[in-house]
Amino acid sequence: MTGQLLIDYDAVRAKTIQQRFEAFHEANPAVYAELVKLARRAKRTGQQKVGIELLFAVVRWRRMMATRDESSGFKLNDHYTSRYARLIMAQERDLDGFFSTREIRTS
Repeated sequence: MTGQLLIDYDAVRAKTIQQRFEAFHEANPAVYAELVKLARRAKRTGQQKVGIELLFAVVRWRRMMATRDESSGFKLNDHYTSRYARLIMAQERDLDGFFSTREIRTS
């Protein structure tokens, strides 16, 4: 089975969403940077609040269009949107309160 990607799904499922998000965020810092850039652009145009899902869809679209290697496996998991919203609001003072959030699920 040369060239086949083997994934231990039991090991992946054993991690919480937060743990998977943290690993993804560490491995893909450009996603955070792009979300912040889009949020600030929206804010400059007068938006008081924006859904993180909208910005995430823009990033997903841009990355899909820029990726030529379909076997790369790079994906943006929409389970991470609420985590990105919270992280951005916590780390970027000018974007504090920019996203609406609900109670977070921990699993």
